[in-house]
Amino acid sequence: MDSNSGDGATDAASAEQWARARIRQAKDRLRPMAEQRTAGVSVRLEKVLNAFAAERVGTQHFASVSGYGHGDQGREVLDRVFARVLGAEAAAVRLQFVSGTHAIAAALFGVLRPGERMLSITGRPYDTLEEVIGLRGEGQGSLRDFGVQYEELPLLDSGAVDEAALDAALEIPRRLVLMQRSCGYSWRPSLSINTIERLCERIHQRQPDCVCFVDNCYGELVEEREPPEVGADLVAGSLIKNLGGTIAPAGGYVAGRASLVEQACCRLTAPGIGSEGGSGFDLHRLLLQGLFLAPQMVAEALIGADLVAAVFADLGYPVQPSAGEPRSDLIQAVQIGDPDALKLICRAFQGISPIGSYLDPVPAPMPGYASDLVMAGGTFIDGSTSEFSADAPLRAPFNLYVQGGTHRTHVELALTRALCALVAAGSIDLAQTGG
Repeated sequence: MDSNSGDGATDAASAEQWARARIRQAKDRLRPMAEQRTAGVSVRLEKVLNAFAAERVGTQHFASVSGYGHGDQGREVLDRVFARVLGAEAAAVRLQFVSGTHAIAAALFGVLRPGERMLSITGRPYDTLEEVIGLRGEGQGSLRDFGVQYEELPLLDSGAVDEAALDAALEIPRRLVLMQRSCGYSWRPSLSINTIERLCERIHQRQPDCVCFVDNCYGELVEEREPPEVGADLVAGSLIKNLGGTIAPAGGYVAGRASLVEQACCRLTAPGIGSEGGSGFDLHRLLLQGLFLAPQMVAEALIGADLVAAVFADLGYPVQPSAGEPRSDLIQAVQIGDPDALKLICRAFQGISPIGSYLDPVPAPMPGYASDLVMAGGTFIDGSTSEFSADAPLRAPFNLYVQGGTHRTHVELALTRALCALVAAGSIDLAQTGG
């Protein structure tokens, strides 16, 4: 049929019928993969439950010590549980971390000293780290302001780490090598655990004292193993991403070798206080419960990401990764190619969000980002991308980055709205798509 013929109501009904049919076809095709991702919950949940049992978590650990937080048993148990789940020697889980970027910054400032060298081997880090490092901004106390030398290795055209260039770079002593597990706002595959293991081994063979640091945001519980289990010395991430299970109200974590975790905590608090301070504000229950829910929430988000990839790929949009491919993070990238279509999709996603559905996402500056962002983020927790959200920097080629999803049905409904909006705007011709 011609999408421009007939009255508006008929056109809208036809578009919705077509959209639901396309999504249903993609779901049917992806059912074996959805079953596989659901089955993976058991392994990850058992890991979490074993950690709870090993640390004898009880209701007494829900309460916090006020003020300084000295001797807070709940905080100490929380740290040990997270350390077990992540396969780390130690962890520090703190509501005082305002974001994953803050946790990463604390780790970097904690470990690095003036004159030491930091090397990023996954290209330019995520936008919010650029000012931490000193690639943007002036006089804010960046790593460069404090004399830390920074270098980065561009990725290969395939999106893989340039391991030959890495070998050459390791001819010079490096205090820390940064690996960003997630694709972030770049068009590349995320780093798999097997790849992280190989890179850590390669780095430690050449420089045993070099700290292999992994930005673990969006990657937790996606695979069966975590970076500290395969050689990473230190990792950091956010609690309003995967490990918060969509209910953690704030916070982040660092995990890895105990000495390095303590150094990061000394930047979060102060030297001499380190990990011994910080109240949990009687919110330990939410953090523990969020961790318990996390394996299920992550699986639902992965199933939703597969569906987003399949539906847009079927319509001819480039996607990264493809539906059903092995994944190492929650992010699904779609190359929209048109800023107006990008804004339409974000508007449609916002319109079916539980919170702020009446809001119209418009491109705007956001602290830490180089480009204006358009963001559909109608979430219960501000910035919680473990809930369903989508965002995009307003720059060519106008990639959409979709992540999270408390349950797959929400993703289906959001996709239906987005496809209908694209049809109404003339970005999709039903006649050419079999509608």
